[in-house]
Amino acid sequence: MENAFQSAIFNSEKDRPLTLFFKKKDRLSALHPDMSDTMVNIKILRKCGGELEHAIKCRCVEPCSTEDYINAMEDIITRTRIPKTWNKIPME
Repeated sequence: MENAFQSAIFNSEKDRPLTLFFKKKDRLSALHPDMSDTMVNIKILRKCGGELEHAIKCRCVEPCSTEDYINAMEDIITRTRIPKTWNKIPME
């Protein structure tokens, strides 16, 4: 379950923000049932990475609900040219 969470990277061509958030939220809830919603949202945002993560965090003021993060993510993807996919380049 943890490997499924770690290996999944957001791709706007395949994933919708709503399904991404709820899949990842379910996986994190199964792994860490005592984790707060704020921490769950932060971990999910880290999986978006790069400019997309930064843009979402700038639009949402903490504490922010999951719905607010999803709405911000959908707005950013549809209205900006921020890269749709993000692949972390391993540091050597």
